[in-house]
Amino acid sequence: MTAPALAYAIAPSLADPAGSSPFVAAIGWIQGVALGTIATSIALIAVASIGFLMFSGRLQVRRGVTVIAGCFVLFGAPVIAAGLLGSLRSGRNPPVQAAPPPSPLVAAIPKPTPMPTSAYDPYAGAAVPQR
Repeated sequence: MTAPALAYAIAPSLADPAGSSPFVAAIGWIQGVALGTIATSIALIAVASIGFLMFSGRLQVRRGVTVIAGCFVLFGAPVIAAGLLGSLRSGRNPPVQAAPPPSPLVAAIPKPTPMPTSAYDPYAGAAVPQR
């Protein structure tokens, strides 16, 4: 195969641009439903009701902790996955991140003058004479 023919064979179709996969859209929709505002509200109500049931003695503590831990795992899944992937990449050379430059506003703020420690009493009011 010649180079132009190979490039044409590898090039994506114009009828199916990148990001238009129905599977990717469906997964994004499921993620939005599972982690969206409505799901967060339902989880908040569930944790509050489970806590109330555990507090009143109508639910075993073991079962309540399981439900609450499930909510934490569900909503913490992106952070957990990022941590696991980061630990897998730690064997390789990690990317070096440069520290951001200091803000010019920090240099413009004057340093506070130290207070004298010998005669200074921060709790003395106007009625206490100064020495």
